[in-house]
Amino acid sequence: MDVENFFEEMPFADLLGVEVTEVEDGHAEGEVEMREELSWNADRMMAHGGVTFTLADTVGGAALVSLVDQPVPTIDMRIDYLEAGTGDLRAEADVVRCGSDVGVVDVDVFAEDGTQVADARGVYKTG
Repeated sequence: MDVENFFEEMPFADLLGVEVTEVEDGHAEGEVEMREELSWNADRMMAHGGVTFTLADTVGGAALVSLVDQPVPTIDMRIDYLEAGTGDLRAEADVVRCGSDVGVVDVDVFAEDGTQVADARGVYKTG
């Protein structure tokens, strides 16, 4: 399965501009370029929490797909927002567990200046 191509063709991720930039051996990275329509604040460009969540979920799924070579629907995702996401966002994901039925992935999301804005744990169906 061409993991990067699979995520490039995902309509919702495409709508938001989520791009998976690296996928390999249970690790994935991705980014979203911040733009006005993704902001929750009319006065300052600050990413809506849904944008941060979608980036984390998409990159987390990509990390797991790199191991199981099939789509992995999200079962559950927990996210802690640590700071406002200003500027472009970048996510890094690593698989914690890859089981025959369920996989678990940890994801960190960073702002343009390197500040961590969120950390998440996703649970995905693998079988």
